[in-house]
Amino acid sequence: MSAVEGSRWSYSSWPLARRYKLLVVEMRERERGRERSPQPSPGSQSQNDRSKGSKACCFCWCCCCSCSCLTMRNNSSDSNGKKDTPLDIVNGDSNEMPTLDEIRLWHQSFDTLMSSGKGRRKFREFLRSEYSEENLLFWLACEELHKETNSASVEEKARLIYEDYISILSPKEVSLDSSTREIVNNNMVDPTIHAFDEAQKQIYILMLRDSFPRFLNSKMFRNLMETVSRREP
Repeated sequence: MSAVEGSRWSYSSWPLARRYKLLVVEMRERERGRERSPQPSPGSQSQNDRSKGSKACCFCWCCCCSCSCLTMRNNSSDSNGKKDTPLDIVNGDSNEMPTLDEIRLWHQSFDTLMSSGKGRRKFREFLRSEYSEENLLFWLACEELHKETNSASVEEKARLIYEDYISILSPKEVSLDSSTREIVNNNMVDPTIHAFDEAQKQIYILMLRDSFPRFLNSKMFRNLMETVSRREP
């Protein structure tokens, strides 16, 4: 048994900074273990995929029973009939129909789209249809974190963002390269409002270069243009 595993009995009572340090150490141990492990055969891969969600223990940094924590949070949101997402509480997002001029400006600039509450709402609908809604939700959560001034709240919000979008246990995990993920893990040792800046930038560029062009060429966007055009004189 490693020193990391042997210390888990008191893990949940440790200060957050110490938990973050343990996370970094354990992630590196697991990465080294993966490099040493032989590649699974095709037949065993499907079996591993089916059992992936049933592991009893994992290395999420928040506590030693993080699988249960994430399951409880997901079940709670499902029981309420909706998911508790950052977009639901971000000021400015709106279900109002945009004007034709607004839509034309969105077509010209992704920055303009993302700064518009109406634009973000429509873009979110498109991302949901592509099963990539978590990218926008993560970006918005980071924007909310930037507004926080209370240090205790910063630490708590950073923890929630990590659980929801960075942890490999989360169904809403965003896709980050290894170097960016390492930066985030190091930042979580002592989280600030800038803990996810590199990750947020990477996801923003991903949406700009990948999702945004498809959104502009989508049937959803064309239908929106046609609907607004018919309504305006």
